[in-house]
Amino acid sequence: MKNPKALLRVSMIGTVLVALCCFTPILVILLSTVGLAALTGYLDYVLLPALALFIGLTAYAVWRKKQYDAYCEKASTDSRSSPNE
Repeated sequence: MKNPKALLRVSMIGTVLVALCCFTPILVILLSTVGLAALTGYLDYVLLPALALFIGLTAYAVWRKKQYDAYCEKASTDSRSSPNE
């Protein structure tokens, strides 16, 4: 079982980034600076599903991390109490 720390890190960074773009005018200012202010009307169609996706990915990563930690803890206790000692 691979360590899910990377998945958790990526999902948390993505969630924070999309949340910042959803709840602050960072993306609107950036798009208007670049000259694409006409696209600001479509941001809700992209950002809200992306936020839902990253929140779901974060929940999945937390679940996988809990499973991994339980597996590692069980494996370490099994190796310490082997009957061959």
